[in-house]
Amino acid sequence: MIEVWGRRSSSNVQKVIWALGELGLDFKRHTVGGSFGGVRDAAYLKMNPNALVPVLQDGDITMFESNAIVRYLGARYGEGTLRPKEPKALALAEQWMEWQQLNVVPHISVIFWNLVRSPAKQRNDKAVADANSKLADILPIADRALASAPWFAGDRFSFGDIVLGVLYWRYSCLDCKKPDTPNIKRWLEALKQREPYQKWVMVQAGHNIAEWNAHEKAVG
Repeated sequence: MIEVWGRRSSSNVQKVIWALGELGLDFKRHTVGGSFGGVRDAAYLKMNPNALVPVLQDGDITMFESNAIVRYLGARYGEGTLRPKEPKALALAEQWMEWQQLNVVPHISVIFWNLVRSPAKQRNDKAVADANSKLADILPIADRALASAPWFAGDRFSFGDIVLGVLYWRYSCLDCKKPDTPNIKRWLEALKQREPYQKWVMVQAGHNIAEWNAHEKAVG
């Protein structure tokens, strides 16, 4: 049985459990991290000395780092599905996974942490404005790529869609100005039709710190 350690409210954990859902794999999840604690316990630190979530254990394989875990799952269980088999599609999936993680996730995270995860008095409005401005330049790059294909790797969904798919759901729920990206909107609507995405990603995280705390407690 595959085991995952991490609270469901974590975006990095959501990448992993969404991938597991897409692959139709059974797994057991242990709720740790955030307000649940547990990541500083000796047994957990032995699996992940960074004291972060997620951790995946599959037989004698124990891993941390969410993107690496998703790639591993694709290579072991999803060759030709989650992980494209054709070299061009695989190259695109790898490319866009890295691009999203490096160029988009940091800015969406700044907005999310300030608008949802921080008390109003601690919000950094300038950081939010700067992140919004940068996303207005960055997201159209992905939008143009999706103008010629339904998914980042081409004609089929792949792990190349997972990183942005998790964060963009949260971004879409935030009360902030967003650039006009019709192809990303179409792509997001397609994600919303996928049952694993509905189950593991499409949960409302709230609009302020009180709603976030209630959300984290509710979903575990």
